[in-house]
Amino acid sequence: MSNDEFLARREKAVPRGVSTATPIFADRALNAELWDVDGNRYVDFAGGIAVLNVGHLHPRVIEAVSTQLTRFSHTSFQVTGYESYVALAERLNALAPFSGEAKTILFTTGAEATENAVKIARAATGRTGVISFTGGFHGRSALASAMTGKVNPYKWQFGPSLPDVYHLPFPNPAYDTTVADSLKALDFLFAADLHPRSVAAIIIEPVQGEGGFNVAPPELMKALREVCDIYGIKLITDEVQSGFARTGKMFAVEHSGIEPDLVCVAKSLAGGFPLSGVIGRAEIMDVVEPGGLGGTYGGSPIGCVAALAVLDIIEDEKLLDRSQAIGARIRTRIEGWRTRNDLLSISPPRGLGAMIGFDVLDPQDGMTPLVNGGKLVANKALKAGLVLLNCGSRGETIRVLVPLTASDAIVDEGLDCLETALSAVA
Repeated sequence: MSNDEFLARREKAVPRGVSTATPIFADRALNAELWDVDGNRYVDFAGGIAVLNVGHLHPRVIEAVSTQLTRFSHTSFQVTGYESYVALAERLNALAPFSGEAKTILFTTGAEATENAVKIARAATGRTGVISFTGGFHGRSALASAMTGKVNPYKWQFGPSLPDVYHLPFPNPAYDTTVADSLKALDFLFAADLHPRSVAAIIIEPVQGEGGFNVAPPELMKALREVCDIYGIKLITDEVQSGFARTGKMFAVEHSGIEPDLVCVAKSLAGGFPLSGVIGRAEIMDVVEPGGLGGTYGGSPIGCVAALAVLDIIEDEKLLDRSQAIGARIRTRIEGWRTRNDLLSISPPRGLGAMIGFDVLDPQDGMTPLVNGGKLVANKALKAGLVLLNCGSRGETIRVLVPLTASDAIVDEGLDCLETALSAVA
């Protein structure tokens, strides 16, 4: 069947509420390449929304999963344990971006990770207040969407958000929001609405994903760490999109010089298989009574063996270094595009490692981000043979999430397609 035929079936069978960024249907994929059902080939700069840091169908991931499928596919860890869950927890504890002993619990989705991190923080502090940031994305479930700092499309049709969740402005030079603005808003919040000793957790993405690939400045992270230390608040970093070598370190928070108390992980953890988790300081993680945390599919044996393979791949193929090299290559091309008059105006690149984004600017002034400019370019990129995603509070940002296992030739081919899409000619 063709893309058009599948689209017609989708329209009849699937509700509008789940959107799809492209009008194509995948037939097969390998590393950083994807072929649709019409036989068209694409370079993949989306990576399943940052899920495929080790690429589509990495042989070591497939081998691990295939072997596991000859033994058992599911028991529920809450019924019968299995070694791969424990082994993965041990590996993640050793990688935890904080000092002292760590423990890890595994789930299925990023939203489960962020919600359970808050549950753990509330149990550990005996408090309920949660502070997050505008532009932040923490998932679509009830508490996760309350923490998400964007109304449309994540909140506006669904009634009141859960209470006791508050938002601060995230620093964003494009909209003249500074670290000082964020900290002043925190002071106002503490003075007007929320005593700091009522706060269980502050949750923040070290690099915002859906919000536009904005990096949390180190001075903001240090200030938040100080506030948390003074008032006994738990600092949660949401590394769902920024983790597992994407930024040139295992976790993006390692660039900031501070240590969190709890870390949310998912996406590229398991190379395309559903798996998430919370890594936390052992004394915090053990506060919750048995049975208070979990989920039927949490930490599936398929996901666990895939994740163990992913961690081996990151180490053996030196993907931390590769992320930095890919990021430098992308930045160089973007900076070159900014000097040209035959392309759309764009902002300087931003991000860490190979987590790179830039804004498409309004052609009228060349300074203001263009509303839905990223979507415009992503649509043109698809026609040029590139799967690409936009993001940002107004749809203005192009984000690059090419697999870290992609060759230089594939990266360059994708960038050539992106350059074509940036042509000022419609």
